[in-house]
Amino acid sequence: MENNIIEQEEEQDLFEHFNIVVDKGQSLLRIDKFLMHRLENASRNRIQNAIDAGNVLVNKKTVKSSYKVKPFDEISIVFAHPPRDTEVYPENIPIDIVYEDADLLVVNKPAGMVVHPGFNNYTGTLVNALAYHFEQLPTLPGNDGRPGLVHRIDKDTSGLLLISKNEITMTKLAKQFFDHSITRKYIALAWGDIEKEGRIEGYIGRSLKNRIVMDVYDDEEKGKWSVTNYSVLERLGYVTLVSCQLETGRTHQIRAHMKHIGHPLFSDANYGGDKILKGTTFTKYKQFVSNCFEIMPRQALHAQTLGFIHPTTKKYMEFEAPLPADFKAVLLKWRNYSLQPQ
Repeated sequence: MENNIIEQEEEQDLFEHFNIVVDKGQSLLRIDKFLMHRLENASRNRIQNAIDAGNVLVNKKTVKSSYKVKPFDEISIVFAHPPRDTEVYPENIPIDIVYEDADLLVVNKPAGMVVHPGFNNYTGTLVNALAYHFEQLPTLPGNDGRPGLVHRIDKDTSGLLLISKNEITMTKLAKQFFDHSITRKYIALAWGDIEKEGRIEGYIGRSLKNRIVMDVYDDEEKGKWSVTNYSVLERLGYVTLVSCQLETGRTHQIRAHMKHIGHPLFSDANYGGDKILKGTTFTKYKQFVSNCFEIMPRQALHAQTLGFIHPTTKKYMEFEAPLPADFKAVLLKWRNYSLQPQ
């Protein structure tokens, strides 16, 4: 069970307000650790400062960091919004460029790299690297701090990203994304035995229980329309390798969609895939899965194929990125395991 979180934004946009009602099954846990797990972009330092300032109340009373939350506690938090830093600082970080011409480039992003700067991630991102390697990249209105980007993938998802090198190219590519005419195929390893092929639809929006994750709703008031088409590539016993093709590009779309149909991605901590969801109770099996989690301590998701109409040549271009080493290693282990007599 997740804890109930309701976010409210002040009109002046200076503060973030959170109200949390602790779940009845919650074990005793220090409040600073509890809040780190429950709040997105909340570092221990930020939480500590809020507690020290008296901005964290439990049952309407101030508490210390050592306070241990209990079931049904009502927690109220007020965070000051951090100053918005939209300047991008160039950093000499290697980039795996799959293709480049005068208008655009296609990059193969490794898992673990954040795409663009944001709170707690002002350095070490792909955009910081791009700013070093290219003098000037375009920025569309409302896209401050994200020069060249027309789309993005999650930090712990590997694979292909399309980067624009001038404003005209960026505008034309953004239109293709808006029209859903871009080809985007992902390879994913998911828990369970999945139907041969399918189509997942729904409105994706922030979870009412945990704002770090997205949920799929039937109500258009709760999110944005989303569509993922999937097909099975390989059955590996208790997990299945699937190809997912996006018609839309919502935050955490594949991760939320696969959980929605009861098949969370393997090793996806935020969506429940980082524990054994299918299989036996044998110790040997538990150790096998644990070893797989160690090899790939992130969601098993890779942006493999990216296709688009080049804005200048008008020709269709398509690129493919091979599976990274961690994904290949886990896949090999599951293949070998599935061949063994159970």
